[in-house]
Amino acid sequence: MTLEEKLAQLVGYWIDQNGTVAPMQAEMAAGEGDQSRLGEITRQGIGHYTRVYGTRPVEPEERAAWLWAEQRRLQRETRLGIPALVHEEVLTGLAAWRAATFPTPLAWGASFDPDLVHEVGEAIGDSMRELGIHQGLAPVLDVVRDPRWGRVDECIGEDPYLVGTVGTSFVRGMQSTGVHATLKHFVGYSGSRGGRNHGPVSAGPREVADVFLPPFEMAVLDGGVRSVMNSYAEIDGVPVAANPALLTDLLRERWGFDGVVVADYFAIAFLEVMHRVAADRGEAAALALQAGIDVELPNGDAYLEPLAERVRSGALDERYVDRAVLRALAQKEALGLLEPDAFAGEPPSSVDLDSPRHRDLARRLAEESVVLLANDGVLPLAGWGTAPARVAVVGPNADRPEALMGCYSFANHVLAHHPGVEIGFEIPSVAEALARAFAEAGLPQPELVHAAGCDVEGDDRSGFDEAVAAAQGADVAVVVVGDQAGLFGRGTVGEGNDAESLELPGVQRELVEALVATGTPVVLVLLTGRPYAIGWALEGAGPRPGAVLQAFFPGQGGGLALADVITGRVNPSGRLPVSLPRATGQMPYGYLQPLLGGPSDVTSADPTPLRPFGFGLSYTAFAYGDLEVDASVPSSGAFTASVTVTNTGTVAGTDVVQLYGHDVRATVTRPVSQLLGYARVPLEPGEQARVRFRVPTTRVAFSDRRLVRVVEPGDLEVWVGAHAAASDGDGATNHTGGAIPAGTRERFAGPGGAATKRAVVAITGDVHEVGVEDPRWVEVDVARLGSRVAV
Repeated sequence: MTLEEKLAQLVGYWIDQNGTVAPMQAEMAAGEGDQSRLGEITRQGIGHYTRVYGTRPVEPEERAAWLWAEQRRLQRETRLGIPALVHEEVLTGLAAWRAATFPTPLAWGASFDPDLVHEVGEAIGDSMRELGIHQGLAPVLDVVRDPRWGRVDECIGEDPYLVGTVGTSFVRGMQSTGVHATLKHFVGYSGSRGGRNHGPVSAGPREVADVFLPPFEMAVLDGGVRSVMNSYAEIDGVPVAANPALLTDLLRERWGFDGVVVADYFAIAFLEVMHRVAADRGEAAALALQAGIDVELPNGDAYLEPLAERVRSGALDERYVDRAVLRALAQKEALGLLEPDAFAGEPPSSVDLDSPRHRDLARRLAEESVVLLANDGVLPLAGWGTAPARVAVVGPNADRPEALMGCYSFANHVLAHHPGVEIGFEIPSVAEALARAFAEAGLPQPELVHAAGCDVEGDDRSGFDEAVAAAQGADVAVVVVGDQAGLFGRGTVGEGNDAESLELPGVQRELVEALVATGTPVVLVLLTGRPYAIGWALEGAGPRPGAVLQAFFPGQGGGLALADVITGRVNPSGRLPVSLPRATGQMPYGYLQPLLGGPSDVTSADPTPLRPFGFGLSYTAFAYGDLEVDASVPSSGAFTASVTVTNTGTVAGTDVVQLYGHDVRATVTRPVSQLLGYARVPLEPGEQARVRFRVPTTRVAFSDRRLVRVVEPGDLEVWVGAHAAASDGDGATNHTGGAIPAGTRERFAGPGGAATKRAVVAITGDVHEVGVEDPRWVEVDVARLGSRVAV
């Protein structure tokens, strides 16, 4: 291969340029997108084609026919005959017109269901493979550190183990179809100061090792991921895109990753124009290539002529180019692109990107992700005894399908630049879904009255009177508020849409308070991409909504799922994957805090969240008992913890059983509560199950004072709780707030919850230094015991 042919394999080309879907796209991608010049542009070959389906609305079959012909042209007209690798965004489903849109990753976390997320990844991978797409840019494994950050809805949660298990399951599902997943954003991106996008990260090496890295480690070592994308961040002054200690020493030499590292869009140029650690594109290219970035995306701004000049002048050893080319070609070989008959077949003539399977998965994941934050007996409506005759469905997000989808959905990411183009698949709004949900729940059809009241953003209150009138004349008001996802100032949350306040945008709080003041029972539904400070709705001194539901952009099945939860056809089982803040001033905050990270007598500031990580109510009640934990375990071994969970209520429901631990004394400070394992357990009324966790001691490993990951001998407190802040109980206490009889107005008193009494595991032996061969996953077994209580 000539130098030019090598470099051509290390870059992408963005065939379409339409709208803004990447940071500084207009400045960075000038001159891209000319299909008429493809022959000239690709005369030396090409590494990637960037977002062939996902930059503008194109008919899938027509685009597939073009792509097959273009790949054959590359085989025929370039000297080496190597086809292009096609990559797309797939965070909430394949980001293409008419493709199914699944819940955003924060909803994946709320489901606590890696198995279902695996199925979703598999469905997305099948769609990719059918269209000739080889690499999907997902999942995002950034651990949430500050909800003010606009990209929170792209993340899975604030706990590294939850992020790692759910994200790795997505990787396994997608890659089982023969395509490659891409981990984002390696590493530290979500730790930016003040929650500002691209902001500097001040994380110390221990926080990087113990919080940010574990999800990536799991996806590499246990998920076998084939691609990793660098973070835009600079950590302690060193941009990740130019950091060989992370991209080569850790990722490849320690973890053994042998896939391809791709640049986040324009990240290499950013070394010059934003980080200012490179004098020009050539130096930026050399820094990135030496650090370990193999492929420049979305174009060849730095890795073509600027990098060629560095090599020709002798300023950069060509062996770095060869290293990257071998990795890129190995990926293409693994994907079958180097086979002579790779495109011998015909492109698909009929494509269904929103099949019944897609819709079923989207709805099921949405159902499992809805979190019931409060309930005084208003929900479910099926429990009223007599169905409501008139229901007001109000709020700016009540009848907007776009409000159900995240920033990286095709509708909000791309179609926002194409007004008038239909979404391309069925996505009922909450109002539309409620119109049919009553019949499906076996309830008489009420009269439904809709009023928006206000917009998501802005201070226009002119619609308040209509909304108040609708509520006054109704038996119950379903009030749907929250976010509009978008990018770079277009919307209230999403990439580049960081927040200074965690109050609901615009005048939505005032609208809710005006509706509550009517005296009509209010069901508050939050469709958001981040948790907001809604203490006024949960614990305020005055009148409050009768029930509060949190849904993190639940996708095309989200309206149906919420309607089913409201009517009672679905019992909510979602749990908070992030702490619910009490105030903006608490930020940044996460539940993994040492003693002095929480409330204490030495400060007047109280960081206690409004609702803790793992919290969620149900229409039934669960109780825990008979906790059994191994008394001792070697530092390099595993212990078992078993607990009996009972559905003590009158309806079927699913509990998320959460196992927590606390390292009593260590050489560095440790969190007062750490999630060790979890399990979704569906139970009929009165039914019991015995849940057994087998926990490797590596779950409580940490970086010691030498920055070596170790398991130290000593006592480990272990308990099963309703959430991260659950207090000790006797194992028989209703831990969810439970099913409150219809007609009562007893309010949930707070996030206390119950837990089993703490057991102590003695970790014995010497300090165990953790290696890559040590297990990272907790094994869970659930044995059903049948009915043990009278209901």
